[in-house]
Amino acid sequence: MEAFSDGVYAIAITLLVLDLSVPRSTTTDVASALRHEWPIYMAYVVSFASIGAAWLAHSAITEYLDHADSLLLRLNLLLLFFVSVLPFPTHLVANFLHNESGERVAVTVYGLNLLAISAMTSILWRYALAEGLVSDEKEDDDIRALTRKLNPSLASYVVAIAVGLAFPYVAVGIYLAIALFFLIPFRAIGRWLRRGRHRPASPPNATP
Repeated sequence: MEAFSDGVYAIAITLLVLDLSVPRSTTTDVASALRHEWPIYMAYVVSFASIGAAWLAHSAITEYLDHADSLLLRLNLLLLFFVSVLPFPTHLVANFLHNESGERVAVTVYGLNLLAISAMTSILWRYALAEGLVSDEKEDDDIRALTRKLNPSLASYVVAIAVGLAFPYVAVGIYLAIALFFLIPFRAIGRWLRRGRHRPASPPNATP
């Protein structure tokens, strides 16, 4: 299950790069041509971060599992379906983000896809907890911490989708912020900073 899922995430995140291309321009102003293509680069960054965050969440879940049953495998397959579809709405955003008549539809479809990924990830984890598929060796505090981290993304995506109906650009920024929330290891950084503050100072060099 883990190996197959990692393969799907890897393929989906790789397919995103197909939208990146050298801008076509009849002038020599390459910088201006690149600025004109900014929606493509923005869509790539947001989707790369979103798939990366979804993969990290999935990896955390599989790390906590002791075993999988047949229904969990099917729920996982449904999750992978939404992950594999993400390059399509990414292409929509890349092509219509600067188009007033289509950007709201593109950003809404994109948000619904991200919401489906988040919802299925949460369902996968809650089913594993309910059916006792989580390893007994895992600490209760760690399990609760993972549950708390998976839950807020659902409400955040719903808010972003609603915002995107009026302000598509703001919604794209929220999608990126949600992904960064999962990608940046705040707890690990906090522990590292605390260790740095309490690290004893090195003794001064001895004078000859």
